Amino acid sequence: MNRRTFLKKAFATIAGIIGISGGTFYYAREIEPYLLHIQQESITSSKIPDSYNGFKIVQFSDTHIGFHYSLEKINKLITQINNQKPDLIVFTGDLVDNPEDYSWNQQLIKKLSSLSAPYGKYWIYGNHDHGGYGTNILKQTMDEADFKLLKNEHKAVEINNDRIIIAGIDDVILGKPNLKETLRGANPDLFTLLLAHEPDYAETALDYPVDVQLSGHSHGGQVRLPFIGHLYTPAYAEKYVQGKYPLDNGKFTLFVNKGIGTTRLPYRFLCKPEIHVYTLKCE
Repeated sequence: MNRRTFLKKAFATIAGIIGISGGTFYYAREIEPYLLHIQQESITSSKIPDSYNGFKIVQFSDTHIGFHYSLEKINKLITQINNQKPDLIVFTGDLVDNPEDYSWNQQLIKKLSSLSAPYGKYWIYGNHDHGGYGTNILKQTMDEADFKLLKNEHKAVEINNDRIIIAGIDDVILGKPNLKETLRGANPDLFTLLLAHEPDYAETALDYPVDVQLSGHSHGGQVRLPFIGHLYTPAYAEKYVQGKYPLDNGKFTLFVNKGIGTTRLPYRFLCKPEIHVYTLKCE
């Protein structure tokens, strides 16, 4: 489905089904997009060392700042993330909706810098980050905010001589992802967490020594209807849309975050924005 067809169908659906009630239409545009949900998940594995029992990772994704999500609105998000007292923070892409038109400023850097995690802050590119000539300005912004880019590379996080691996690939749509290169030199016996913006990349990651994949991109569909579900998801978010997916007989788990902001249409209905809070548990 191309963009024009999507917009026509989505608008007709919202106007005809959701928009029957003026109050519901208002809710989908002005209220639900700011009702942040905190999704708590436990990740249990025999590969998680004792030192990481209770280790907390917070994921946020797809803020799309500039498209009905202003810099001022990010303050509440930052407070909510810091309130979770994360050990590590990950951002899985699409910081700004349109990098070419966005007015880049030090305030954004200052706000992102205020996110705090003792074992680091990591991020990966999304398709909007590469689009609109955003690749370099995004990296500069995140560098200054103390976020470490994982672009087809991995890092070892160490506690008491115990290690886990956090890896990240380049964006699937507009980048050049290479998971083989990403994991080169990584010990396959260590618990490995992969950041991949597009969730359907799990079909590729299944063939590598990866235990958990964290993704965004789908927005959960943004608009979901009772008995119907989502109306539309973008490319590479068509098979896996939201929530938890145990794959390969439970050896591999995919989590799909519904994101923070909106894109194309400024609505959320039955699809609240969310952050994920993952607590590691040794088995």
